[in-house]
Amino acid sequence: MGFAGAMAVAMAVDALLGWPSWLFARIGHPVTWLGRLISAIDTAWNRPSDPPAFRRAAGLAGALAVIALSVALGWALQSLLPLEIQVVLVGVLAWPLVALRSLLDHVAAVANPMRAGDIAAARDAVSRIVGRDPLTLDEAGIARAAIESLAENASDGIVAPVFWGALFGLPGILGYKAINTLDSMIGHRSERHEAFGWAAARIDDVANFVPARLTGFLFVLLAPRRSEALSCMTRDARRHRSPNAGWPEAAMAGALGVRLSGPRIYHGSTTNEPWLNEGARDPLAADIDRGLTVYRRAMLLLAGLLAILAFA
Repeated sequence: MGFAGAMAVAMAVDALLGWPSWLFARIGHPVTWLGRLISAIDTAWNRPSDPPAFRRAAGLAGALAVIALSVALGWALQSLLPLEIQVVLVGVLAWPLVALRSLLDHVAAVANPMRAGDIAAARDAVSRIVGRDPLTLDEAGIARAAIESLAENASDGIVAPVFWGALFGLPGILGYKAINTLDSMIGHRSERHEAFGWAAARIDDVANFVPARLTGFLFVLLAPRRSEALSCMTRDARRHRSPNAGWPEAAMAGALGVRLSGPRIYHGSTTNEPWLNEGARDPLAADIDRGLTVYRRAMLLLAGLLAILAFA
């Protein structure tokens, strides 16, 4: 954990500044840069005319190329930094790769109109963070989607990049963001990406194995219903379609005393996902705020643990 202090710096800077819209308008964001590279590889290497085995091999090669390039860039940047202030500079360079403020802002943007009774605005806000059809969502469905996104993205967007950054510095956090962006772009089970994105999805599963469980335990520690959160997580996490997302989502469901997951509609098709914390009530707008409170406290605890590791 030689770069734990750097990751605490990254979290602090992102909590204070986020990624300013004016900066995004001028230069974009590292994830959008990765996205362009992945899109170019997908276009050039993922040919529908090729047999599935060939497309799977091409997808593996493309994923490894993007990850290797990201790790190499991180190593090159880190090697140029003066040792005397390396921790601070690594933290500043890692700042854009920690989505602490962005996640909070996007989920709060769902809760605010819901409290005011503006369901249309809440649907619009939640459509920016989940893929399910917003027009099919009632108040409970909107709240459920927002809380699930909060829990899962706390792992994918903050804990996992910070975990790998604390272990390996810039090569670790850049390599992880490459893995996660690959999964989000080509790792889904569509006709186009079933074979080509197979490797990206499997690599992402491995990279998130520890961080997802760590996120779940952070939620448990800071939960208003600690025993229920632990019980729900250990009982229901493995029921989730994802080998990792179920841990933070089930922990959050138990922490808030609500049910999450369950049937949902994507592009007109219903998927019958199992419930997490089945038998509990449906969430409401106030539960999004309560989830955000658990999230803030968990991320503050994570930053504190990183600072302790740095000084230890």
